[in-house]
Amino acid sequence: MPDRALSTSLDDSFERYLQDKGKGRGGDGGNYRRNAARELERFAEWAAGDRGADDWTGIADDVGREPTFDDLDERVFREYARRLGGDRGLKQNTVQTYYRYISAWCGWCVNEGYLEAHYAQRASAMAPLPEDDGRKPGDQQAWTSEQRHVLTRHVDERARDAVEAYTTLPEATDPLDKQRARYAALKAARDRALVFVLAYTAVRVGELLRDPNDPRRRGVRWEDLSLDDGSMDVYRKKQQWDAASLPDPVISPLRSYRQLMDPPTERWPVFPTFDQRTLAGLVQDELADRGERPEAITERRDEYARDLLLALDEDLRPPSITTDGARSILQRLSETAEIDIDHPKHDYLAPHGGRRGMGEVLVRAFGYTVAARYLDNSEEMVRERYSHIEAGELGDVATEALEEIDSGL
Repeated sequence: MPDRALSTSLDDSFERYLQDKGKGRGGDGGNYRRNAARELERFAEWAAGDRGADDWTGIADDVGREPTFDDLDERVFREYARRLGGDRGLKQNTVQTYYRYISAWCGWCVNEGYLEAHYAQRASAMAPLPEDDGRKPGDQQAWTSEQRHVLTRHVDERARDAVEAYTTLPEATDPLDKQRARYAALKAARDRALVFVLAYTAVRVGELLRDPNDPRRRGVRWEDLSLDDGSMDVYRKKQQWDAASLPDPVISPLRSYRQLMDPPTERWPVFPTFDQRTLAGLVQDELADRGERPEAITERRDEYARDLLLALDEDLRPPSITTDGARSILQRLSETAEIDIDHPKHDYLAPHGGRRGMGEVLVRAFGYTVAARYLDNSEEMVRERYSHIEAGELGDVATEALEEIDSGL
């Protein structure tokens, strides 16, 4: 057990955790923070013996003592899972949702050094949880039309401002300052293109970006895109290459971004990493392989504000960002755009939510058959995942039928 946990009460960690998860200045806002705070308070009361059966005295060995992190283990979380599922009369998916709040806090405590293991995620701890009843899957986020609009408008404005700042620099601007402005414009343009692709194409993020564990998924390259035809070749989940559609809203951000980047070859990734450590290693290794001496490499790098710009000039092809990298980007952008998100698992607009949100739009507009083709799924699977839409439509039909019958009485 970490030293800081031996005498630290559970309550002492709550405010720091909620600030990290909150929105706005100081982390004081956001629906996730409010919901998580409510469940953490309930968990603390239960742990202290204030909630439960009459003979429940809490998790501390000494009755009346305030629980500390030293009292937590997987048996405690197992008992709380049993408490949620059995004593509060909650629906199955609600139990799952409430437990996720506690589990997320537990994971944060591991990272912060309060706990040595993520006890809440162990199989024995989660065993008492009921199966999700499927009514509203807590782990399936879908971007709403409003969220999509706010995020795409935000990244568009950022990219426009950054590109304008770069392209309107005076001719006498210091070369390194000009490079810094170009780098900022490239990063903003890349982020805009990525968000628009995720928001409108419904392509799986694993088909779009690099998977370190699968060499076939190296991320889309410019050679895979045909902006004139509005298509993109991706390696599908079904283990084969296939063409995905690039609708009109995606074309302009991609075209503008490509013009700004001016990739030296078509084999460059569309969404390269901007991680400085990765790029520094790439530049040093590639130039050394070309016969450059360390002193010459250092001098060459000093000529550039960022290694990415040197890589572009020398055609030192960087790797694509990973799916985890995309999540980090969307976390950052969701925060800066100040998007209101109420979801038990994600406090940001996750990549898969863009795909699911487009699925909602397509099913409502064109039906399940067209949506299934666009989503690269079977119609049966699409009907299952978007069954709430059909249920709502049938409810409207039933209402209309009842009104007709009632009007004839």
